[in-house]
Amino acid sequence: MVSNGTKLLVLPFNTSVELVMQDTSILGAESHPLHLHGFNFFVVGQGFGNFDQNKDPANFNLVDPVERNTMGIPSGGWVAIRFLADNPGVWFMHCHLEIHTSWGLRMAWLVLDGKLPNQKLLPPPADLPKC
Repeated sequence: MVSNGTKLLVLPFNTSVELVMQDTSILGAESHPLHLHGFNFFVVGQGFGNFDQNKDPANFNLVDPVERNTMGIPSGGWVAIRFLADNPGVWFMHCHLEIHTSWGLRMAWLVLDGKLPNQKLLPPPADLPKC
């Protein structure tokens, strides 16, 4: 069994996703620019220090959060995002510092098809060359 490949999380179509990304570095001064393919997300919260799941969500901006597809996770801080998984396919999420991606700062979301025809991944074209 492979244990060090890219992590993959399977999501049913139209799932509401909330993700808190924590940077545990206390020595480094660089933030991690995390980018999500296939979606824009809403930044509902951010802060320095460790995320407190009992306190910090009360301060989330759920009225007019900024919309992005890339967000810097501050050194020693955290960012909370939300998005709706309404785009079927496999979508890569990774740090834009290439060396960090090679160190494992990457994952993918597999969004399953929905029930309606316009909620399904299209089949490959008939003339697509085979591997």
